[in-house]
Amino acid sequence: MFELKSSFIRPTWLFLLLFLFPLSSSEAQPSLKQKTIPAHRAADFIHAVIETDRTIYSQYIVERLGETVSLKASENWKKANTLPLPAQFLNMSSKIVNSKNLGIKYRLISLWPINKKNASKTREEKEGLKKVALNPNQPHVWTIRKSGQVHFNAVYPDLAVTKSCIRCHNAHPKSPKRDFKRNDVMGGIHISFPISRMGKVSPKNDLTVAPEVVADYVHAILEADRTVYAKYIVNRLQKKNIIYASENWWEENTLLLPAQFLLNASDLIKNMRLGLDYKLVSLWPINPHNGAANKFERNGLESVASRPLRPYIGTLQIGNQSYFQAIYPDIAVTPACVTCHNAHPKSPKRDFKLFDVIGGIVVSVPTKSN
Repeated sequence: MFELKSSFIRPTWLFLLLFLFPLSSSEAQPSLKQKTIPAHRAADFIHAVIETDRTIYSQYIVERLGETVSLKASENWKKANTLPLPAQFLNMSSKIVNSKNLGIKYRLISLWPINKKNASKTREEKEGLKKVALNPNQPHVWTIRKSGQVHFNAVYPDLAVTKSCIRCHNAHPKSPKRDFKRNDVMGGIHISFPISRMGKVSPKNDLTVAPEVVADYVHAILEADRTVYAKYIVNRLQKKNIIYASENWWEENTLLLPAQFLLNASDLIKNMRLGLDYKLVSLWPINPHNGAANKFERNGLESVASRPLRPYIGTLQIGNQSYFQAIYPDIAVTPACVTCHNAHPKSPKRDFKLFDVIGGIVVSVPTKSN
């Protein structure tokens, strides 16, 4: 995970949830060359989204609220009315993504698992854990052929960057290792996704993934993380009158709104300088910063508002760099979404109903030409 500073804070008033819809290839701008993404680069993007969301949760929710209002995170969070541990947050999200049958799968693994389900299952997973423990700056990658497809695999290091991670592992009675220190490698995140059909496998660096598939993966993770956060953190704790979410979350020592969770993570992604970007936009933004920035975004928002089962896609050229862009519909799937937008004094539209499209999420993925 990554260290955060308060400079990443960007409050917003949207209370949104994401829905995952299958990606179509409509509305793409014509191109003379097919744009692709190297498989190892796609894995980097996927890992970055997983880690930035967990960093926001670990540091802005678990660490901050544990210190300011004594809201703890615990293994038995449901019965204890506490926060899920960061590892549990990731595991819940990964189960949602893995169940979508998109091809992508990811999970936490370790050489010293508290839960035996998180142990390595294959020789390559175990080898990957050993290698990232020795060299955390380099993921371990390999390919396998499975069910007529070649799957790209990568193990990234899972670092102990928060006190709650270290405290949990060192104190847990089932932990096989109890001397973790800050920034130690505690395990790994195994990411796997298909990259080609049957046929000769190229060298790893030559393997590529379609950009629309990568955008779909990114959106799936964003949607899953925000669903877990909204359902198991915000909604659950508000109903129990334990803590609430507010747009002034930093000053009031409260939870972030689900939209703020996503937007703060997107700020962190930008600072990683991977080229990957995502943001919330709307035809009716409460915060003008979240309005459509150009014709593509406006057309995309109008498209997903009328056809929410189809993301609007296109390409963008900035200098020598090409970007694939996809705008997914953002649906009012809870009464809280509707109430927030309809009641907010700065909202330009106050007649939203449940399941209306109230905006969109723009995913921008850098590509290269074949």
